[in-house]
Amino acid sequence: MRTRFMNLRVPAGGNKTRPAEIVVSDGLFDEILPAGTETAASGEQWVNLRGGLVLPGVIDGHVHFDDPGFTHREDFASGTAAAAAGGVTCVVDMPCTSMPPITDTEALAAKVRAIQTKAYVDFALWGGVSGNVMEGADWKARLEELVEAGVGAIKVYCLSGMDSFRALDDDQMERVFGAAAELGIPVGVHAEDATVVEEFTREARDRGGDDPADYAASRPVLAEVAAIRRIIESCRRTGARVHIVHLSSGSGLDLVTEAKKDGVNISAETCPHFLQFTLDDFLRQGSLLKTAPVVKSIEDRERLWEGAAAGELAFIATDHAPGQWPEEKHTGSIWSDYGGVPGVETLLPYLLSEGVSAGRITLERLIELTAAQPARFFGIDDRKGSLGEGLDADFVVLDDDVRWTVTGSELHNLNRYTPFEGHEFIGRVRATYVRGHAVFERKPDGRELFAPAGRGRWIQRGKT
Repeated sequence: MRTRFMNLRVPAGGNKTRPAEIVVSDGLFDEILPAGTETAASGEQWVNLRGGLVLPGVIDGHVHFDDPGFTHREDFASGTAAAAAGGVTCVVDMPCTSMPPITDTEALAAKVRAIQTKAYVDFALWGGVSGNVMEGADWKARLEELVEAGVGAIKVYCLSGMDSFRALDDDQMERVFGAAAELGIPVGVHAEDATVVEEFTREARDRGGDDPADYAASRPVLAEVAAIRRIIESCRRTGARVHIVHLSSGSGLDLVTEAKKDGVNISAETCPHFLQFTLDDFLRQGSLLKTAPVVKSIEDRERLWEGAAAGELAFIATDHAPGQWPEEKHTGSIWSDYGGVPGVETLLPYLLSEGVSAGRITLERLIELTAAQPARFFGIDDRKGSLGEGLDADFVVLDDDVRWTVTGSELHNLNRYTPFEGHEFIGRVRATYVRGHAVFERKPDGRELFAPAGRGRWIQRGKT
């Protein structure tokens, strides 16, 4: 099947766009042509996109879809439906919120069996090395097998609240970094110092503190900075490719940037909630905005935006991790309320509105942060990440001047709450295509159509 998409605009550098046509054959981009070059090719199907802005499909490199194991919070059907509605054509799911955790190939195979028939969009998978796994003599063999099986990256924790996926101490972390360097796989690190957080948590709870300010005080900037300093030194010694997930502070970004200038192979991502919200918002919204790390100051927020614009951040991901709503967010204590927010559906609209339209980043930079750079990081840029000939025809069609208001109950993830409730965004997803097929469409009359679940494929690092 050869399909010609017409009456559309594509990025043309900076914030510029140009009229174009896109030809897709057998699920791949065949040609990106100037507008007005239609042909009467035999069997060619024409699709009129009515002036829509076409961008590469978004790759959300950090989601927790909790399937199998914790599907009262999210499952792969609802999570990938929300992704499709938000212009995300590939998600990369974390290993720690599945049961069993994805720390060996048996668990990996079980996960793929459980989710592949549910996926509306493509997916890659993180593997992991936990403190639990490091207790066994076969941890390195498990890691090697995961890499051979095609996981996109390896996740580890400096601080973890999960008994099934415990944190690593400094010695274990360095051994994992060394092994990963040998295998050529990047390692993503949850960078909060356990000693700092445990000390400040104990102090807060000993004085009877039980509100958002107390939780925020238990996870200060100091915790992130202390962890990143040690990670940088270990990265320097081992030569590992290391990535700080959900970076929340300007000071942490400064450390990463300086280390990169010094030749350390390190990068970082941040999330929309760190780019939008501050401690004042957390005090107002309470546990609905509880995350780990916690949102920080206005100065931290603005420094992260500067890093996004300047290329200091590798990409922006969501850390999509909703709890069961409202039960797990209203347990009666800030300490037991679930930490995590949904975000996969609002990622692209948020960055279009508060990034591009607000003048913080260019459209060109948006594409780097949401498509090109995550594709490179996960080793799938031979198939994903741009409107490039021969790549998978994954793209999103946007009405980039439409204003709309975020309403949690109208989102598509399983537990429909959001810290962006009531925010007005500029730019809305009209349609999302995976390998040239529409997996989501929003009709002019407001109807929303999804292709059948199961169209999504497992995208493996190093496996075409």
